[in-house]
Amino acid sequence: MAKQSFLERMKEKWGLESLFQVVLILVVFALTGSSVLFLKKVIFSFLGLDHFHGWKGTALYLIFIFPLYQILLLVYGFIFGQFSFFWEKEKKLGRAIKRLFVKSNT
Repeated sequence: MAKQSFLERMKEKWGLESLFQVVLILVVFALTGSSVLFLKKVIFSFLGLDHFHGWKGTALYLIFIFPLYQILLLVYGFIFGQFSFFWEKEKKLGRAIKRLFVKSNT
């Protein structure tokens, strides 16, 4: 049995229809990550927060940049025709975050 390529494994893992769709999704992740790196510097500098490091820097990153990353994923996903894939991932992430803060009755 031949070893599957990285793209084939991602296609199966994500339940996608084509390798082209895998490539588009990887492009969206790459563009989002690059955009966030650029915007983080701009936003933190504008707010005067560029000198924070350690736990303060992490907290500020989570407050300002994490939501921006999620929004950009959806925007780029829409541009590249992969909105439904990223929307499903966002809903799954939202449920996981909600479970952290809401006590289950089970």
